[in-house]
Amino acid sequence: MTQIDFTENLQNLMQKVGCPSFKSLSRAAGVSQWQISQLRRGKIGQMRVEVLVKLSQSLQISWDELAETFGLGSLSSSLNKTHSSNIDKDLLQQLASLQTEYQRVSLFMIQQREVLQQEFQQSSLQILESLLLQWPTAAYRAREDHQLAAVKILPLVDQPMEKLLQAWGVKAIAAVGTHIPYNPQLHQLMEGIAQPGDIVNVRYTGYMQCDKLLYRARVSVGV
Repeated sequence: MTQIDFTENLQNLMQKVGCPSFKSLSRAAGVSQWQISQLRRGKIGQMRVEVLVKLSQSLQISWDELAETFGLGSLSSSLNKTHSSNIDKDLLQQLASLQTEYQRVSLFMIQQREVLQQEFQQSSLQILESLLLQWPTAAYRAREDHQLAAVKILPLVDQPMEKLLQAWGVKAIAAVGTHIPYNPQLHQLMEGIAQPGDIVNVRYTGYMQCDKLLYRARVSVGV
C-alpha cells in the first residue's frame, strides 16, 4: 500500500512562517523530529493532543486547519462522520475543546496586558506629576525671561526623575564630574587610554537596574 506523504503540505506551511527546516520547526515548537515525521506520514490521528497544539501554534494555523491539511478533515465535519474512528473523534473533540480554551485564555491575556499597561502608566504619571504640571510654566517663564537662572528650574526635572528611577530600581553608576577608578566593565572610555584602577572623569552617567547593567558610564582620562 502506498504510504501517505504530507511533507509538501508541511513545507508550504513552514515557508509561510519563515521556518527553514524540520529541525528548526522542532526547536520552535518544542517537539521531537520524530513527531514531525509522524505528521508528515499522515499519522496525525496517533499523535498526542499537546504535540498538535504546539505545532499549530508554531505554524500559526488553527487546529481545524491543521487537521484538514494533514488528512483528518475539518473538525466540525469530522465530528459528525459516523465512520470516523473513536480515536479520531476523541482527538478532534479534545482539539475543539482546547481551541475554545486557547481563545478564552488569549483574550484574557490581552485584557490583562492592557490593564497592567494602564496601571504602569498611571503609577509613572503620579511620580512625574510635579514635572508634568510645573514644567510647561517654568519653560514659558524661561523663554520670556532670558535672565532666569537655569539652576532655579532644575529641581523640577531632577526630583521627579530621581523618584521614577528609584521606583524602578535604577541607580546611577557615578555622578557626572566625579573622579573614580576606571572599571572597563562599568565604564566606557570616550578618549585617552586607561588601565583598570586609573582615575578617570565621569562625563555621562551610566545606570544599573538591580544587578543588570543598562548603560556604562562614559568617562575620559584627566580632568
